[in-house]
Amino acid sequence: MLHTELRLFDKLPLTCSRKGTCCHGKQVFLNPWELACLANEKQISVREFRDLFCDFGGILLRFDGKEDKQGYPACSQYIDGFGCSVHKGRSLACRLFPLGRQIQNKQSKYIFEGSTFPCFNGCPEVLNLPQSTVGDYLIGQETSIFEQAQDAYLEVMQNLADLSFELLLDTGLAGTGETKTLTIWRKLGKSSPIELANQIGTEWLDVLIIPNLDCSNDNVIDFITKHNDILQQLAQDQFASLDNFTSIHEASVQLMRMALYLAKALGANPESFSEYWVEIAKSNGACE
Repeated sequence: MLHTELRLFDKLPLTCSRKGTCCHGKQVFLNPWELACLANEKQISVREFRDLFCDFGGILLRFDGKEDKQGYPACSQYIDGFGCSVHKGRSLACRLFPLGRQIQNKQSKYIFEGSTFPCFNGCPEVLNLPQSTVGDYLIGQETSIFEQAQDAYLEVMQNLADLSFELLLDTGLAGTGETKTLTIWRKLGKSSPIELANQIGTEWLDVLIIPNLDCSNDNVIDFITKHNDILQQLAQDQFASLDNFTSIHEASVQLMRMALYLAKALGANPESFSEYWVEIAKSNGACE
């Protein structure tokens, strides 16, 4: 069932412009599949796209182009006088604009917060486009597969956190009474994405953000399942044989960094997740 919660507007243009308000002065976070789709549309490697057009290690699309009349810089993929150069591969955030999406009880809720619909000023041509329901707008924007990707990566995020929990709780580390692990978990939730990226390090960051997988067949679940398997296998290879609590602590912290960094890529609140996970760990015997 489609849930909508819109202020002032119960209908939207059936389609949208590929140039205008949404292309200037925004923050567009990307999950790894979206990054791969953008690179595919650009016809360059994912690594090249990340290094040329992204910040925060690859999870934030760079806005460093020509400023509009309000002084907002254009997206790095915006071509003046033409519009979005990767329109077919654009991310969920771009497709949803100006709506936001929340997941409650495993159902999507689409929200617009504001008193003025931004497209009417930034893209006046939308006034002449057919008006339709939010549901039809989402169909027109082809958001479904991108929502699947977002939700599947939330599961990957939780899987990384689960591995961090296992190292803390199932190895005897928590039983020693040590407090450093949860203290750092909480601190990581307040860290910036670039701090997390730098702490994660190149090897793990590359596996997390630019897996060597093909996104061109539109089978998003297959892509993300394989990505999750790669991450799980690397964690198994590197952390399964740890034989001292110092190394186990460091491994637990590393996996939590990755989970919280991926949370930020998904537009979630890492601090809320870290606080929640700390409390869960404490309820299972860990100390802080």
